[in-house]
Amino acid sequence: MENCKDCNGEEKENIGLEITKLAIALIIFVIAIIKVVPNKLTIWLYIIAYLLSGYGVLFKSIKNIFKGEVFDENFLMSIATLGAFAINEPVEAVAVMIFYNLGELFQDIATDKSKKSIISLMNIKPKIANLKKDNKITSASPEELKIGDIIVVKPGEKVPVDGVIINGESFINTSALTGESVPRKVGLDDEILAGSINENNVIEIRVTKEFKDTAISEIIELVKNSNKTKTRTELFITKFAKIYTPIVVLFAVILAFVPPIFVGFENLNEWVRRALVFLVTSCPCALVLSIPLGYFAGIGKAGKEGVLVKGSTYLDLITKANAIVLDKTGTITKGNFEVTKVILAEEIEEEELLETAAIAESMSNHPIAKSITNEVNKLIDTKEISEYNEIAGMGVKVKYKEDTILAGNTKLLENENIKYYPCNEVGAIVYVAKNKKYLGAIVISDVIKEDSKEAIKELKENGIKNVYMLTGDNKETAEDVAKCVSIENVYSNLLPNEKQEKMKEIKEKNGITISVGDGINDAPILSLADIGISIGNTGSDLAIETSDMVIMDGKLSSLNNLLRTSKKTKRIVMQNIYFAIGIKVIVLILGAIGISTMWEAVFADVGVTFLTVLNALRIFMR
Repeated sequence: MENCKDCNGEEKENIGLEITKLAIALIIFVIAIIKVVPNKLTIWLYIIAYLLSGYGVLFKSIKNIFKGEVFDENFLMSIATLGAFAINEPVEAVAVMIFYNLGELFQDIATDKSKKSIISLMNIKPKIANLKKDNKITSASPEELKIGDIIVVKPGEKVPVDGVIINGESFINTSALTGESVPRKVGLDDEILAGSINENNVIEIRVTKEFKDTAISEIIELVKNSNKTKTRTELFITKFAKIYTPIVVLFAVILAFVPPIFVGFENLNEWVRRALVFLVTSCPCALVLSIPLGYFAGIGKAGKEGVLVKGSTYLDLITKANAIVLDKTGTITKGNFEVTKVILAEEIEEEELLETAAIAESMSNHPIAKSITNEVNKLIDTKEISEYNEIAGMGVKVKYKEDTILAGNTKLLENENIKYYPCNEVGAIVYVAKNKKYLGAIVISDVIKEDSKEAIKELKENGIKNVYMLTGDNKETAEDVAKCVSIENVYSNLLPNEKQEKMKEIKEKNGITISVGDGINDAPILSLADIGISIGNTGSDLAIETSDMVIMDGKLSSLNNLLRTSKKTKRIVMQNIYFAIGIKVIVLILGAIGISTMWEAVFADVGVTFLTVLNALRIFMR
């Protein structure tokens, strides 16, 4: 892991160094233009500025030539700018190189080249284990534990390795691993996964897997492998250069040496000069600046609309997406429990039922209990509770003043011989009784976000053909939520590795696929997806680091704003490409037949660049 940290540090240092060199080159270039120094020194200032800003392009060009990759944008930039020096146009040479590197720098900063996801993964790993040996408890590293060891997990602690419970029972929170929103009851002989959080009671576990084979380690490997298999689309300028560069170079060579064969070699210098003018004119300065600037503007616009985009590649790719995979908890739903329904029995007010349940749950830290107490706008006097009995696997029984109150599941009421009416609602059901009399039931569930249904409908209208839900939650809850937001394709009870396998199937079927999630368990599929999008306001650090985009306000509707911005950005970038190439071709033809001069070529290049930049700024407009 130290190596990863070193790599991240080096990445930041390299970007800082490039910014410094480019800034110095720009200052020297400006000094040369305004002629602060004697004329004899001006050319040297241009050369220094050129080398500072362009040595990387020159080096790549030479390196690629030896690799057999001659015709790329580096070669085109090198030959065109060196040609500009040859015909005594150093201003053009340096300006083009600085513009080009500015565009590249924007791209490097905007693109998340060095992800810190693997480092962040280490933060979810339990730091220490309570090893029980000879009736003594000692601290140990999770990596030191062997199969068969006995460990003790206290309330609030993470389970360090996979194992089986041999003593005690408790509620465990598995949301980090499975996305399951409701804490799960576990007891004797139940399996338990590393990374689960023990909610309330001390439990003893017999280790069944070493740490390297646990669920957490598996997630780490899934993220690593997903990142390796993810491909990046080539930048347009790279694709364009592979076709454009050899054509331009061939025409320049023909222009320099073929006409003299027919008109005489005494004018060879003139034809060579004309060929160099042709090469300088061919340099795609407008494309080099306007394309990155267009995408940079698109990224800025997306940021204003609540979505952080980590690179122009993803802004372009999302316009081609055919499917989207959504997590449930924290993505479609709010990810926290609320009272969603109160079912009354006989003559009792809703407020009285909630208050009675709140009294029973007032001494519990369980999320379901807290959701009930939070619903009651009244402070419960716990001093009036004379007896409090938590009955494992059933609920609670309390003595409050002169009343005996029960709150729990159907087993609790049956155990007390209390007649009740079964509730068939989806969610966690808390049945309430007082003095042997059934009062009603309270439904606790994860609430769907206000904008989810409309946002999913709009996603389909924006060209996303298929919408999927992948969740670790149980089938009944998952299907109920999917039905509410009109998602037809639902897969539930999935562990992280199962989510990844399902994601591969979806990608194979649909092509370019978006994935949206917020939990640690979503990290593998966020990394595997063509575009991984995390929920910023509730998402885990790992999900945010692994993703390519972050919805900062947590609203799925922001994703539709992003789609509109992406399509507008691509449309304007393509306008700039067609316009710049069209004007360039005209000027090249005029230059080849000797009508346009270098100054006209430079003016046309700068003018086109200016117009394309103005057009790119339209992205910020509605």
